[in-house]
Amino acid sequence: MMRSMFSAISGLRNHQTFMDVVGNNIANVNTTGFKGSRVTFQDILNQTLRGASSPQADRGGTNGAQVGLGMLLGSIDTVQTQGNLQSTSKLTDLAIQGDGFFVLNDGTRNIYSGDGAFDLDLSGKLVNPASGALVMGWQADATGAI
Repeated sequence: MMRSMFSAISGLRNHQTFMDVVGNNIANVNTTGFKGSRVTFQDILNQTLRGASSPQADRGGTNGAQVGLGMLLGSIDTVQTQGNLQSTSKLTDLAIQGDGFFVLNDGTRNIYSGDGAFDLDLSGKLVNPASGALVMGWQADATGAI
């Protein structure tokens, strides 16, 4: 009785975490540069009720019998796949097609972001308007060469 209660409780608790991750994915579906997550589960323990046996000359082998004693959260992974590109008609909005991130600098450290919603600051530099971090890169000359 206690094994079945422990299995049920661990399953419900981890299912709640799964629902939290799914809810977060749905809530951020329109967030620029958002990467969704996925949950994996694993067994906690198994109790062996009967061991397996190998085949004999006059008899086939038997399978072992195990009872699971619950499950736990294996991991919550970020899915790093390419999202859909969407035109915004704003000249300072950028996107990266394929692998990569924008490199931003907040004055003390580099920050990597998939969010390409940028603006120009007062000095004409490309910045992230939410944080004020500068977009790192090289300036092209008048001919377009970098």
